[in-house]
Amino acid sequence: MKITIVYDNEVKKGRLRAGWGFSAFIESEEAPPILFDTGADSPTLLHNMKELNIDPKNIETIVISHAHGDHTGGLSEILRINEMAELFLPSSFRRAFPGRKVTMVKDAIQICENVFSTGELEGVEQSLAIRTEKGIFVVTGCAHPAMRNILGAASKFGKVYGIAGGFHGFHDFNLFENLSLIYPCHCTQYKEEILDLFPGKALACGAGLVIEL
Repeated sequence: MKITIVYDNEVKKGRLRAGWGFSAFIESEEAPPILFDTGADSPTLLHNMKELNIDPKNIETIVISHAHGDHTGGLSEILRINEMAELFLPSSFRRAFPGRKVTMVKDAIQICENVFSTGELEGVEQSLAIRTEKGIFVVTGCAHPAMRNILGAASKFGKVYGIAGGFHGFHDFNLFENLSLIYPCHCTQYKEEILDLFPGKALACGAGLVIEL
C-alpha cells in the first residue's frame, strides 16, 4: 500500500506547488487507484500530479471527505479529464453529477479491497480506514468531527496503526499515544506540538510525501 500526498500546504519535493488544501493518491496491489480529495484548485493539483507521474485518467475511484472548497477545488477538472471514475461523497454533499456513478455515504462502507469509509461523521465528513499488515491507517481531510469519533469509527475495522491528514484544532494528544505513525498535514493547527510530543512517530507532511505501508 502506498499513499502519495498530492496537495498540501507545504511541499516535500522540488518542483511541486503548495496550496491551502489536501489531496492524497492511494495505490495498492489489491484495489484500483483512489484519489482522496482534490485540493483547492485544479492547476496546482494537476501540476503536482504530472510531477508525481500520476495520470488523472487512471484514477478509478474518487473519495471526497467533505464539501469544503479546499478539498473539492480540483474535482470539476478531474472529472472533465476522467469520465469513468466512481465517486464516493458524504451524504451532505449537495452537488449532482449526472451520468456518473455516485455513492452517497452516510454509514460506514467498504469502498474496495482493504479500503473503508468511516461513514459521514457528525453529518459533515468521512475519513478513510485502510487495512494494512500493520493495522488500520486512517486518512482524514480536516478532521472536523472530533478525532475521538474518527479513531473510534476507524477502529471498528481493526487496531489503528497510524494516521495522516488535516487534524484542524485537535489537541487531545493522548489519543495518539498508541499510534505508531502520525503525519499532521494541511490545516493541523498544532503541527509543531505533535511533532515534538511524538518524536520518531510523528513526521512532517507535504506534497510529494510517499507513505509506504
